[in-house]
Amino acid sequence: MVDADRTDPRPRVSIYNIANALTVLRIALVPVFVFALLQDDGAATSWRWIAAGVFALAIATDKLDGDLARKHGLVTDFGKIADPIADKALIGSALVGLSVVHLLPWWVTLVIMTRELGITLLRFLVIRHGVIPASRGGKAKTFVQSLAIWLYIMPVGGAVGTVRWWLMGAAIALTVVTGLDYVARAARLARGASAARADAAPNG
Repeated sequence: MVDADRTDPRPRVSIYNIANALTVLRIALVPVFVFALLQDDGAATSWRWIAAGVFALAIATDKLDGDLARKHGLVTDFGKIADPIADKALIGSALVGLSVVHLLPWWVTLVIMTRELGITLLRFLVIRHGVIPASRGGKAKTFVQSLAIWLYIMPVGGAVGTVRWWLMGAAIALTVVTGLDYVARAARLARGASAARADAAPNG
């Protein structure tokens, strides 16, 4: 009997790698960020700047861990699960925190979080049929969303206040449009898988 492990040319990737370490760091930064943002109900300028810095650092790890994992072959099952959890935890805590301190309307937080959680659930439901890759619209959504949130965290007004308002509007629009696109692609994937099974079934 042939040992499958010996015939598999792919090397085993340890979960103890730099990409996963950055993902874990991003998760660990979430409570630090929330603590800084909520100080004095969001009115403490120095703490808001600290929160903005922590958020920026966490967002930077999001891009870096993905780049490192793909470039150096460090993709692991742990990373596939932990990375989206870290993303949702960071963005979700930022949106909720901003709404709690009355810097962002609650309806904005509800719209974005409903989309994010809904798509996450849908991804698990259709994963047996295949993986739907991130679209350009999805990547644009993430970038605009993160930038808008970061500007809302910073204790500044004037022109920046106007820019962040428009950016958040664009983020909401992209959130809804890309969410609908993902639902449509998931439906096509499920239909294609059902058709393939029907074709493969023996004729009675």
